[in-house]
Amino acid sequence: MAEEYLKKATKAPAAADDGIRTKVAGLLAELERGGEDAARSIASRLDGWEGDIVVPGEWFDDADVSLSETVKDDLRFAHARVRDFAERQRDSQQEFEVELIKGLHTGQRLVPVQTAGCYVPGGRYAHAASAIMSVCTARVARVDNIIAASPAKGDSRIHPAILYALKLSGADQVLALGGVQGVASLAHGYFSGHAADVIVGPGNAYVAEAKRLLFGKVGIDVIAGPTESMIAADDSADAKVVAADLLGQAEHGPDSPVWLVTTSRALGEAVIELMPGLAEKLPPLARASAKMAWADFGEVVLTSTREEMCAVCDRYAPEHLQVQARDLDWWLGNLRNYGSLFLGEETTVAFGDKCSGPNHILPTRGAGRYSGGLNVGKFVKVLTYQRMTREATRNIAPVAARISRLEGMEGHALTSDVRLAKYFPGDDFMLKPDEGTS
Repeated sequence: MAEEYLKKATKAPAAADDGIRTKVAGLLAELERGGEDAARSIASRLDGWEGDIVVPGEWFDDADVSLSETVKDDLRFAHARVRDFAERQRDSQQEFEVELIKGLHTGQRLVPVQTAGCYVPGGRYAHAASAIMSVCTARVARVDNIIAASPAKGDSRIHPAILYALKLSGADQVLALGGVQGVASLAHGYFSGHAADVIVGPGNAYVAEAKRLLFGKVGIDVIAGPTESMIAADDSADAKVVAADLLGQAEHGPDSPVWLVTTSRALGEAVIELMPGLAEKLPPLARASAKMAWADFGEVVLTSTREEMCAVCDRYAPEHLQVQARDLDWWLGNLRNYGSLFLGEETTVAFGDKCSGPNHILPTRGAGRYSGGLNVGKFVKVLTYQRMTREATRNIAPVAARISRLEGMEGHALTSDVRLAKYFPGDDFMLKPDEGTS
């Protein structure tokens, strides 16, 4: 059967609007002109922050004292899982050298970037887990300088859990700056003296737009939109668990899409019925966000087969994809487009968001079709090299000369000609392409 929507979104996720784009571009221009003074001024103007920009050691000491041992144990647990997973990612990458033909040696080196900028949001929620995901991964990649930025506002420092996580994960310096001014300071090296080679980490629409506009000057992980989550479920799934998992992601914000695709009409209808009651159990701010996200962006798609479900998942390419269905190995082998995959009822997106190991900084808005999430490789350059003997040059140079002349690039061909003339004087080589017969 054709796909049937038991519930259809009433709104489409919006891209950054012209107002945000114009405002961010103006702030970036102000920051480039005014440097550190402009960053201080904008922090005062937008966040009411007039304290230290470079976080002093006493802040970390105070954060350590203020947090309970349970909180610190939990953050250490999360850090250990993220570190262990990242180390295995790093170890899976390999340098190599291979002799492609006699005398032609080629290879690759894995070289970390020198400076990583890690943005950690700190507005509505205290994103301690995000601090671990970005900084710990950069540290495992052996980046030389890791500079973090997180907002301080009014009379409030950076949240102590974020500070603790940043120190635990190995940040070299932390800037008490949020928003566009934080991202720009990372990019230009303000306050740290180390301009970022790559900037990673989630943030609001202004942060995402700043990263987009700075891309090229610096590398970035992803241009993230609102958090999104999809569940693929068959009739073996528990409707209450499915509904809770959708709701758990909808609380991120009123524009966070949550989608269910299922082969079970009964399951889909039960989830639709359960969602309003579960939302009422959330605290007021989370309740308002979740209810609006579900009303405006929530969808329930009914299909006939798991193959059709799989096709829907790949078309949406969601940031988070949960499978609560039979034969999980089939799903693992057939799904192609997602940021991170959560297989079985026993796991859920929240586990990955907080502490289970794989990174939670993930592609959104369909970018899972061509990109994965943040990983050690984002901080490591794959650099190739080659060297060859003169005998290998005898084989390579004539081919390079002929292809160069075929393309009309005589200067390129000349670099072959001079080497052949020097190394093999008197030898006759075919240095022009065979024009063939007409």
